[in-house]
Amino acid sequence: MNVVSLFSGAGGLDLGFIIAGHNIIWANDNFEDAVKTYRKNIGRHIICGDISKISSNEIPNHDILIGGFPCQGFSVANTNRNNKDERNKLYLELLRVLVDKRPKFFLAENVKGILSLMKGKVFQMIIADFRNAGYRVKYKVLNAADFGVPQRRERVIILGVRNDIEYNLEYPEPTHSEVKDLFKDKKKWITIGEALKNIPEPESKHNLLNHTYSKFKLKFNGYLGNRAVDPNKPAPTVTARGDEKGGVVVLHHPNNIRRMSVRELAITQSFPLDFFFEGNNSSAYRQIGNAVPPLLAFALASIFPKEITQNETNKTTTKTI
Repeated sequence: MNVVSLFSGAGGLDLGFIIAGHNIIWANDNFEDAVKTYRKNIGRHIICGDISKISSNEIPNHDILIGGFPCQGFSVANTNRNNKDERNKLYLELLRVLVDKRPKFFLAENVKGILSLMKGKVFQMIIADFRNAGYRVKYKVLNAADFGVPQRRERVIILGVRNDIEYNLEYPEPTHSEVKDLFKDKKKWITIGEALKNIPEPESKHNLLNHTYSKFKLKFNGYLGNRAVDPNKPAPTVTARGDEKGGVVVLHHPNNIRRMSVRELAITQSFPLDFFFEGNNSSAYRQIGNAVPPLLAFALASIFPKEITQNETNKTTTKTI
């Protein structure tokens, strides 16, 4: 199916949809380095710019709208989050495109903290907006570790089906679990030690892309970015806190002697080894932290049909811009 992607970043979500057999026809982000990364690895169909300044007329008609709308205002990592944060309102741009273009399906992704913002009132407002736009909507918290990503990363996944489409989207079944489950044919979570076991030290001879790392001194005080990493468990959540100028928070390597390299953090997010990140280390770290893990994205993309038959679409036509 034809897909439009908003808030695309470096393209983790889009990559999963492409691998699942869908066609990304248009994408957008306003982070220049992320757009350069996307163009290098995925395609030149991405537009760099503020989505609020792009008319719906400039966006092609499509079957599926996807987007992990910016979450800094919603994140539990942001202790000052509130419903007045302008970044919280960027979901309205996704809503605007949804209303104007009327795709058959949509998928929206956000941090788990969005559920508790203003005691849940903000999230219920968002869900009501999507339903009022003419979609059957459901949501669920998924853990990326349950889909083969070597990282404990919980995210809210919102699915929508246009009311006149007779198709039911079901969430993908996990392929992994904390404990191996032969009865349910689930593998054990992939640990970060296992995921990085064949990756050489950055100072040694290698041909890996982006295998450089922050020399920022390690701390062990329990706060985000200053926690010891257990090599026998999936990594803690990769974050995008900070900015591309050097203030990003980077996980410790599981040897707890240095911080992860850009390449190692990308592996933690399940990006392929040949996926190259543009910009300096801090910029690349930020792009990775903002991304949807491609393995989780692939599992989600696989629940969407490749095509819709006539009997699955009511004959009522909907005008699109």
